Amino acid sequence: MVMAQAEGTPGRWLPRWAALPQLAGQAMGSIPPTGLLLGGMVSVQFGAAVAKDLFPLVGAAGTAGVRLVFAAVFLLVLWRPTLKLGRKALPVVLGYGAVLGLMNLMFYEALARLPLGIAVTIEFLGPLAVALAGSRRWLDVLWALLAGAGVALLTRADGGISFVGLLFVLGAATCWALYILIGAKLGEVTSGGSGLALSMTVGALIVAPFSVAEAGGALLSPLALLAGAGVAVLSSVIPYSLELEALRKIPPRLFGVLMSVEPALGALAGVLLLGEHLGGWQWAAIVCVVAASAGATWTARRR
Repeated sequence: MVMAQAEGTPGRWLPRWAALPQLAGQAMGSIPPTGLLLGGMVSVQFGAAVAKDLFPLVGAAGTAGVRLVFAAVFLLVLWRPTLKLGRKALPVVLGYGAVLGLMNLMFYEALARLPLGIAVTIEFLGPLAVALAGSRRWLDVLWALLAGAGVALLTRADGGISFVGLLFVLGAATCWALYILIGAKLGEVTSGGSGLALSMTVGALIVAPFSVAEAGGALLSPLALLAGAGVAVLSSVIPYSLELEALRKIPPRLFGVLMSVEPALGALAGVLLLGEHLGGWQWAAIVCVVAASAGATWTARRR
């Protein structure tokens, strides 16, 4: 077995798997924030495509539950966090976990009713709102109006879009904004991925009742477990770990605007992996939201 010496313990040798948290932290620390965010976005869109294929078997809530449970298990094994949290860390972990759980549940409920590209585009209003919050610059008002115009264009789809799906994805957008803000605080009060592991466990516990109520015993089918594990890695373990590390290096405002390509990646994943069709109005809407975020990013660098 290949062995690795743990930092700070001279002469003591551990199996390489026991040093994974240290190695993972070092690897992520060497990647610039833009690379971390791009890798996370690509991973999460592929994971969403896999998750949507799982809906016929266990439903949206069932898929969210399986994903969160596996993600929690993977992160707990990887980081082996302590349960001894300080008074400052405990409410942050609980709040971050609640936001994670509800964000996943509502996004999957929206994804069951909307194309992937449309759902991601509307959900993206969350981080964009964080980027623009509190600004008094007229250019930022322009970016906000452009993003709003993009969402309005999405309603021009043939037959309109699902009103229930729209409500779910707006809820997910709100949770995404809170995820960015609380995630920055989580990075301050915890180290490595320990806070993320505990928060993911909280999120899984919150969503579990909804998952069991919808899917029941189907959650234990081999296909659901296998696909759920894959979705957990692609949509939770990889992106959340990368994003949390990025939030340690950049402020929440900049984090939000750097993710401007997320709607385009979501639409592309829907077309390539799910065979979804988007009309001209929908692509125009996605361009509006991406342009709004790119513009906000450009002007943010000059403040």
